[in-house]
Amino acid sequence: MTIGQQGRPDAVIFDMDGTLFETDKLLIPVHERVFRTLREEGLYVEEAPPAERLLGCLGMLLDDIWREIMPGSTEEARLRADELLLQYELEGLAEGEGALYPHVEDTLRKLKENGAKLFVASNGLEWYVKGVAEHKGIASLFNGIYSAGEYETASKVDLVARLLHDHKLGSQHAVWMVGDRSSDVEAGRGNGLKTIGCAYARYGRASELADADVRISDFRELLQLQL
Repeated sequence: MTIGQQGRPDAVIFDMDGTLFETDKLLIPVHERVFRTLREEGLYVEEAPPAERLLGCLGMLLDDIWREIMPGSTEEARLRADELLLQYELEGLAEGEGALYPHVEDTLRKLKENGAKLFVASNGLEWYVKGVAEHKGIASLFNGIYSAGEYETASKVDLVARLLHDHKLGSQHAVWMVGDRSSDVEAGRGNGLKTIGCAYARYGRASELADADVRISDFRELLQLQL
């Protein structure tokens, strides 16, 4: 693909949870295990929050998630929650839990065949984000998998800026940001990218995608978009 081909992307950056990966199929049982262990270890003895609250926080940085759903928790408890979340998520992935959204793999392959470079930018932990891609067989499709856990960025705007800089994707390139949360829209707009909101995800409010350039209800729509 030539740079700036009319209406088509040179590169596409994807969020992971709620965009490529149907996270609740993995996270609901993991959530139960995390809070059971925290209680057994005496680190958080309050009633466990509903799993829906954790799912509703997807897209936030992990420390912000724990502060939101575990108010009054100690730093020790939040750090241990990070460790447990990663451990149980990786164990679940290794056992085949969780699933990509319909048509994700085929659509990614077609985008790549059409000449687009593909990336992931997630606020999750490094080994979780890379683990999903590996266990679900799509890791080789990406030119880079970026996570806040690896690069210790303060926001997704900063994470995407780092990705663009590393891969020399400047203003002369057509780059799309695809995600399901307001943080994805902000990351795209904050870096001058076209933004695509995934309306098929169930974790956030529909209003979070109000500022996206386009909203899609089926992942295959990416193949027809002209932005």
